Amino acid sequence: MSEIIWGRYSLLVYTGIFSAITFILLLYYPFVVIFFLPSFILFSIAIYDFLQKKRSVLSNFPLLGRFRFFLESIRPELRQYYWESDDDELPYSRNQRTMVYERAKNVGGVRPFGSLEKMYNDDFVWLNHSIQPSNITVDDFKTKVGIGKNSYLMSVLNISGTSFGAMSPPAIESLNKSAKIGKFAHNTGEGALSKYHEAGGGDLIWQISTGYFGCRTKNGNFCRKQFSKKSKLDQVKMIEIKLSQGAKPGHGGMLLAEKVTEEIAETRGVEVGKDCISPSSHSEFSNPIQLLNFVEDLRKLSNGKPVGIKLCVGHPWELISIIKAMVKTKKYIDFITVDGAEGGTGAAPVEFTDHLGCPLKDAVVFVENALIGANLRDRVKVGASGKIVSAFDIAHICALGADWVNMARPFMFSIGCIQCRSCHTGECPTGIATMDPMRYRAIDIEDRSNRAANFHKNTISVLKEFLEAAGVEHTHELNRRHVVRRLSESEIKLADQIYPKVEKGELIRGKKTADPRLASYWGRVSQNSFHFK
Repeated sequence: MSEIIWGRYSLLVYTGIFSAITFILLLYYPFVVIFFLPSFILFSIAIYDFLQKKRSVLSNFPLLGRFRFFLESIRPELRQYYWESDDDELPYSRNQRTMVYERAKNVGGVRPFGSLEKMYNDDFVWLNHSIQPSNITVDDFKTKVGIGKNSYLMSVLNISGTSFGAMSPPAIESLNKSAKIGKFAHNTGEGALSKYHEAGGGDLIWQISTGYFGCRTKNGNFCRKQFSKKSKLDQVKMIEIKLSQGAKPGHGGMLLAEKVTEEIAETRGVEVGKDCISPSSHSEFSNPIQLLNFVEDLRKLSNGKPVGIKLCVGHPWELISIIKAMVKTKKYIDFITVDGAEGGTGAAPVEFTDHLGCPLKDAVVFVENALIGANLRDRVKVGASGKIVSAFDIAHICALGADWVNMARPFMFSIGCIQCRSCHTGECPTGIATMDPMRYRAIDIEDRSNRAANFHKNTISVLKEFLEAAGVEHTHELNRRHVVRRLSESEIKLADQIYPKVEKGELIRGKKTADPRLASYWGRVSQNSFHFK
């Protein structure tokens, strides 16, 4: 009722009431037409806004939302004279979001009058170009993950974990449909494999979290039968075991009872109207050997589909112990998705988002070094996620060691997210991060899926041009020597000179390594424990 009286539907209601009153008065007093016509026009606009699905803000805030767009239209002028610059707003700047919006709509893409970047600031990073550019003929840059007939060709750009429940049904379906259009992958997130993930027909990476949602027994343990059935779906291309998440590493979660609807309960395999708990750790394994056995089990149950892990790097010895277990047992994880501490989520404690976990670039370098040192880099592929938005970001992370990247928030921008940061409230103004049907009804699945696909296509197109300028033909050819970083006004170094270098197989050979974390812990960890001696 409050939304009708003074909330988001107030202008729709009041213009309707005023139109009705003035229409009645018009029958007796002709001069009232000067009041009736404006009110009726405004009411008609409000009705149109409410019914259309091209702009979620207008649909959820009829007529009122137009004031936002008006203010936004004069925003550059207001900011020019009064407020901060376009690169100040966090977590994503106005420039970054505008880039996504334009690519999603197939408009813009170029900039006049030079760069807005502060190139002489500390930590400015760029990619070296070549005087002999390459000529690339492919339209994406694929990486083969896994072995055998069910291996998967992974796009260099994919959608990161987006859970049903955290995101609305049409948002999930829009993203998955875009994955089908653009021939890339969509990660389900920990909220299970939902019918909305399946509806779009796009390739899926099924994420298995500590709650084992979608493949769990009544007491919350892993259910082999349920997993086997769902994992064999043609749409499911890979399995990802979530060990930790960049935005809240080491933290479980809880979906409050009032949010556990019948549909969410059915999808996750939990009880309706009861708190849905995500434990902080897995119950299926407690040491590296058990983890690898679990990986092998999932691979067999899914008929050989690639199985990997997702983690935010914390204690370095824990990852080292997993890698050492692979060396000792010859049981392999197919891929590692490295999630940076700068990654996003629907809700997390402030301290976790700000001060826990390793940032993405440092984490990718460490994982890459550990795999090279153990002679596993050719067998184990590396994905990366965490505040990646542009073609340069992709090239940068791939040069540091990743085979592909995942994005969540940029894809959310592509389908209409405006970064109001109310994801945890259920009151998302665009209908993306909410389970309120009156809010998400505004999402036109066909339109939004095309926008997300456009964003992917146009970003890959820029990446292609970027690689050509660098003189390489694939992201696999990028390395740390391509990346340049300004450390101070007078000091510039290649990333190859900044990060420690590791030789192939040197850890196995017992050779001294330059990576301090590997040097400290390789000889002190065991495949039988996540702890060190």
